[in-house]
Amino acid sequence: MVSNQTKRLGHYVSPAARERFFAAYTRAMADLPPPDDTLDVPTTYGTVRVYRFAGSGDPDGAPLVLLPGRVSGSPVWAANLPALRRLRTVYALDLLGEPGASVQSRPLADNEDQALWLHETLTALPEPALHLVGLSIGGWTATNAAVRRPEKIAGLVLIDPAITFADLPLRVVLRSLPASVKWLPKRWRDGFNSWTAGGAPVRDNAVADMIEAGMQSYVIRLPTPKRFSAEQLGTIDVPVLVILAGASVMHDSAAVAREAGGTLRHGTVHLYDGASHAVNGEQPDRIAADVAAFLAAAP
Repeated sequence: MVSNQTKRLGHYVSPAARERFFAAYTRAMADLPPPDDTLDVPTTYGTVRVYRFAGSGDPDGAPLVLLPGRVSGSPVWAANLPALRRLRTVYALDLLGEPGASVQSRPLADNEDQALWLHETLTALPEPALHLVGLSIGGWTATNAAVRRPEKIAGLVLIDPAITFADLPLRVVLRSLPASVKWLPKRWRDGFNSWTAGGAPVRDNAVADMIEAGMQSYVIRLPTPKRFSAEQLGTIDVPVLVILAGASVMHDSAAVAREAGGTLRHGTVHLYDGASHAVNGEQPDRIAADVAAFLAAAP
């Protein structure tokens, strides 16, 4: 029985559903290198799970903090971690209010609350400055923090960020509706996830299985993300690298490239022709090379 308080928080629909999700999460985590540290950071809105992976690159450079997409969690970075660790120390965290090892304990009412929990998490890390690397809704989360609580943020890397420079197309909203109905068969959720990944097969894929399990097992209770205004984006005073997937279903990537280039004060925009919204898994080496160049140019 789910209590009224729990209904206001992100939660698993049942103990069996939670067990199903974490079985998939554990399988997907096995594709990552073992973390050097596992932290549970207390914040005003709950405990945030953070994994630390020691880097072999610049020991004095600001670390990278990886923010995953919706209903994914830290394992979504399996393809990216080996190359990114060669650049800097890397932190990967599970978003608060999403399926994963972070545990929400208080409702998040608005975008200010969304920025505060991330700011409190960053403040708990020992380094004085950090680069946020956000995928999809993680890109929105990183941008929201840079707009509202920029104190420890040295730069942003936004990988096909959703709802950041453009609203979600109606076709995405409509196609996501059947996938959000938890009692419908697994193939409905797999179909939506395959569509966002450019038609790539998702069966027997550990990350895809984890995402599907999260969609079926977890109820998200978060404020609806809203697109940032040009004025808000113009307040970001750190370097920003925007990597856009040319075949993304989440937006018109060419239009987003123009919007990002016209609003960011210190922005660099790369458009990856033919890449889907799952670009981080499709082109990890190219992303790592672009991130390396971005870090080399950052002050």
